[in-house]
Amino acid sequence: MSGSTNLPPGFHFFPSDEELVIHFLRRKASLLPCRPDIVPTLPLNRYDPWELNGKALNAGNQWYFFSQATQTRTSRNGHWNPIGADESVSSGGSNVGLKKTFIFSIGQEPFQATKTNWVMHEYHLLDGNGSSSTSGNSRKRSQKKKCHSDKVSAAYILLDLAFF
Repeated sequence: MSGSTNLPPGFHFFPSDEELVIHFLRRKASLLPCRPDIVPTLPLNRYDPWELNGKALNAGNQWYFFSQATQTRTSRNGHWNPIGADESVSSGGSNVGLKKTFIFSIGQEPFQATKTNWVMHEYHLLDGNGSSSTSGNSRKRSQKKKCHSDKVSAAYILLDLAFF
């Protein structure tokens, strides 16, 4: 898929965090069609951020794409380091997602890496009760939620990259 949106002239892709989680990530994770189907799925570790032009959905100075959830955030030339605290994404007064922020560094961790101006926001779904798939009040409820939400929530993440 190319980076164009296939939207009529005058329409711009400028979603809020809530819209990214509710209208795109939730539908993708549930294997439901996204309308419009403009956000491609790419493997995060296969590309350095500057290689995404023409592959990810480009909107201004940002690139959007889905990726399979993974613990490894490395590429051929560098890695993504978490920065700041995770932010909650809410809709209708309840938490529906989590937004994590990363910065791309070129080189190997930790001493020879050089920070870049590439910033990535990684969006994750939360289960229906507003807790992450790895937390819960009781062990039984947690295991039940974890099985359900891992099947739905942990399959995909939505990424928003920007160069500043």
